[in-house]
Parts: sequence; C-alpha cells; structure tokens
Amino acid sequence: MRIFGHKKIVSFLLVTVFCGSTISVFASTDDNGKNEPPAKRVAVKVDAPAPLTERERWLLDRVEQLEKRVADLESKDNSNPSPAADVSAAQLSSATAAASEVAAIAPSVSAAAMPANSDSVSNDRLIAAGPQATEKGKSGAAKPGKADPFAFADFTWLNGNSRTKDTPYATSFFTPEIRADVDYNYSFNHPKDDTIGGSSEVFRHGEVQVTQLGVGGDFHYDNVRARLMTQFGMYSQTTPRNDASPARGQWQLDNAYRYISEAYGGYHFNALHGINVDAGIFMSYIGLFSYYQFDNWAYQPSYVSSNTPWFFNGVRVQIFPTEHLKIEPWFTNGWQSYGRFNGRPGFGLQILWRPTGWLSVLGNQYALGEEALGVQGRIRYHSDDSIEIKYLDRPESFLSKAAFSLTGDIGCEHGGGVSCWGNSAKGPKQDFLGFMFYNRLWFNHDRYGLTLGGGKINNPGRYLVLLPPINGATAASGTPYFTENPGDQFKAWDASGTFDYMPSQYITFRGEFDHRAANTPYFSGPGGVTPSCPTAPIVENICGSPGAFVPGFTPDLKKIENRINLSILVKF
Repeated sequence: MRIFGHKKIVSFLLVTVFCGSTISVFASTDDNGKNEPPAKRVAVKVDAPAPLTERERWLLDRVEQLEKRVADLESKDNSNPSPAADVSAAQLSSATAAASEVAAIAPSVSAAAMPANSDSVSNDRLIAAGPQATEKGKSGAAKPGKADPFAFADFTWLNGNSRTKDTPYATSFFTPEIRADVDYNYSFNHPKDDTIGGSSEVFRHGEVQVTQLGVGGDFHYDNVRARLMTQFGMYSQTTPRNDASPARGQWQLDNAYRYISEAYGGYHFNALHGINVDAGIFMSYIGLFSYYQFDNWAYQPSYVSSNTPWFFNGVRVQIFPTEHLKIEPWFTNGWQSYGRFNGRPGFGLQILWRPTGWLSVLGNQYALGEEALGVQGRIRYHSDDSIEIKYLDRPESFLSKAAFSLTGDIGCEHGGGVSCWGNSAKGPKQDFLGFMFYNRLWFNHDRYGLTLGGGKINNPGRYLVLLPPINGATAASGTPYFTENPGDQFKAWDASGTFDYMPSQYITFRGEFDHRAANTPYFSGPGGVTPSCPTAPIVENICGSPGAFVPGFTPDLKKIENRINLSILVKF
C-alpha cells in the first residue's frame, strides 16, 4: 500500500516541536530554581535572548536537515508515484524517527532563541550534542543507549577532517564517496622538464593535472563493514614510487595496489562505545594532514606530514572506551609499505581524545619495524603528536571561526650501522625532529578560509626525506645524485599561505603560495632532473635503469623553491 502525506505528518511533528519549545519559555526558572512571574519570563526570553548554545545549534541544524529531507521525499512522490512505494515508506519512517529525536530535546530551546526565519539556520553552524541512541531493555521498553563516539559536536573544522556534513544518496547499506583533485602548479624555478620533486602532493610545473580521482565508499550491514576508495591520476604513479618494499620478492605489489588508496573489511562489535576490527589498506594514522587535499587547511603540508606515511597495510583495532576517546593499536607490514622490507613487521598505536567540541589531542606512535631495504636489524621508532584548538566560534560574525594546529614529531633508527643517540662506535646519528604550525580563519559563514603556517625538519641520514625523481629514481632504486647514506645531513623549512572559497560543502576553490628551503640542493631548478640519453635507449624518459648515473649529466637542484598552486577540490 502506498503511503501519502509525508510532508503533512512531519510538519505536524515540527509544529509539536516548536509548540513544546514555546511552552518551555513559560516553565523557566530563575537562578534560585524558583518559578518566575510570567511577565518576567517573557521579558527575559523575548527582549534579551541568550546566545545559542551548542545543543540549541544542533537542534536547529536537525530541523533544517529534516525540512530538506521532507522536500526530497515529496519531490520523489510526485515524480515517480508507483515504483517507489517501499522506498517512500522507509524514508517516511526515517524522517518520522528524526523528527521524534528533535522533539525529544525540544524543551531545551527557548522560543526566543529560535530565529524568525528558519532558513537562516546554516549547515555551517556547529552541530552540538545530539540525542543518545536507544536500546531495548529486558522489559522491552526503550532505554538510553551509549552515545556514538565523537558525535557530541561538529568536528568538521579540524585539519585533516572532511567538512561535508551529509552524503547524498546514502543508504542503510552503502555510503558512496567521490573525490576529485585537479590542480595547476607554477614553480618560479621553471624546471625545463616540468618535474617538481620533494613533495608527495605536487608533481608537475605549468600544467593542469588530475592529482587524484577517487570513487568508492563505505559498506555497512549487520555490523559487517568494508571500505573501498580508488585512486586514479598522479597519485596512482607517485605514491607507489615512494615504497621500496616491492623490490623484495615477486608479484609487483606496487602495481597490484596502484589504483587503490583504501581497501579493507572488518566487523563492528557492540561493546563499550564501539570496537572495530579491520584488515587491509588504510590511510596512515601518522601525520595530521589527510591524504585527500579537500580535507586539509592547506594543499602542500609541511615536511612533518608530507614526508611521513600516507598509507599502511595491515590490521587495526579501533576501541572507543567513551564517546570522547579512541585507542587504536596497529599491526602493519611496515612504514608506508605494501610488504615487509626485511624480517620484522611494524607496530603502532593511536590515541585520540576530544573532551569538547573545540579541542582535539592526538598521539601517534610507531615502533619495531625494520624499514631499510636489505639492511637487517635497523629498527625505527617514531612519535607524532598534535593538538588542535578552535579558539573562536561566532557563526553570525564576519570572522566566523578561528583555530590552530600544532604538531611535533620525533624519531630515530638504530642498528645496521646507525645510532639513535649520536655518533659512536655503533654508527652516525640517524634521527628525525620536526614541527609544523597552522592557523586557520573562516569568514562569512565559513564560505572563505585563510590559512597561514609552516614548519621545519632535521633528518640526518635522510631516511624520511623524499627522494627527488632524478632520472626516474624511486625509493627502491636510489640515485647517486642524491644519496641517503648514514650521516648525510638534511635540514629544511617551509611557509605557506592558503586562501579558500567554499560556496558549497562539496567544493573548494583554492589558491596557495609555498616557500620551501633546504640546507642542501634539493628542489628542481631550471635545468630539471631528466637527462638526455647520449647512447642508451630511452624507456619512459629514463636513461638506463631508474636513478642511474648518466655520463655528462648533472641534475639542476636548488636550495629554494617558490611556487603557486591553484586547485579545484570536490568531495561527495
């Protein structure tokens, strides 16, 4: 049987919500808990409305989402009345349940706090604490359940988090995801071969390139979960070349996984506030910035993020003891590697704590992996720790929001001819020390963004320095033109300014200026890093084997690079 009248039913629920809100005005109490005279109560609520609390903003946001959902349902009813009967019933049930959730907390919002025009409630506003889930008790009656982790506030302001608040066409089984990252980069070094090195995000000069096109999403049913995200474009070539592990053994792992950025399956256990066990390829937990530029405050991250892993292949367990805390142990093949470099895998741990909607504290630890190809016994340790603070949130002001992030990294390697603690009989010091700081401002209801920041690293031994692609060099091949031997020094620093225009939650128009510098020639200069082959046959613009020495050729490397990035970033 077809169900009609979605809009009328949900409208009745909304009227009930707001009537309840109005009634709550006349049930208010003074600071001593006593009932106020009606005249006083009306004066307080109407003439001097208090600023919206986070909970009130969440309610307003839910109302707007519900109105949009009702409009979509009504449109579908009018356009396709016959085949959609079952879908309409399910959607109506979902909309009715959402309205019931809003009604359950309506008394917390005063009539005076509601804007005169509900259309002025923007999705850019902070989503505060929502209603808890419910579960059936032994008697069969509904009782409050455990809140979903980190659902008590809107964390889309965070660096490295997507700012989209809803997903079109999501179903109870599948949540689709589509990403597009297209950019134009202009290097003031003007490399003649248009090749940019030293970055895991920017690769070509003076050209429009598709950095990443990803299609996939999340599958979820009966506590079983899976995720797939493809990667086409520059990422499918540039990310695998930074992994040396496929050089050990057979089966060309870099080609097998080339077009996959995320692929895993797992199970959700209804214990504590949730436990997830997943296995496959995941986004790295080390480094504050996301692999996807749409999620970040800047396009080019500082070295602390750009030089640390973008993915891990292994098993993770996400444990949520409370709605504010996540503990996530990892077992991985190695440090950004599809396979093992030697005979020992790596272990990691993430601890994420968000006690309020304006604070996020993140600690990432990695240890015990042997990450130097063919060098037995060289063990790596790394600690990556961040804090993010939103120090201003005034949705109706021109400067609507402000936040900053601070990240510090420390790590080292020992064994196999190197030492963590300094030059000694065990070998030269091989460690990593770095930081980065970014400050982000949002304007005009979060439609515009401005980010200023930068950072610095010191990495003797260069074990985390991205190898320049000289004559097609990869992490596995190395190159005599830029060595990564124990004792080789590398210090670098950078600064950037980023301006974003965000007319929709699904798109960002970005312009950025980057200044990068190092204590040794590292960035592509005017002469480029691609040789002209004098005698050897050319295969994929490589003279001989990748990274090999070419008589008469010297790559043009500079200590400074300035460039401009213009990009269009889309996420559904």
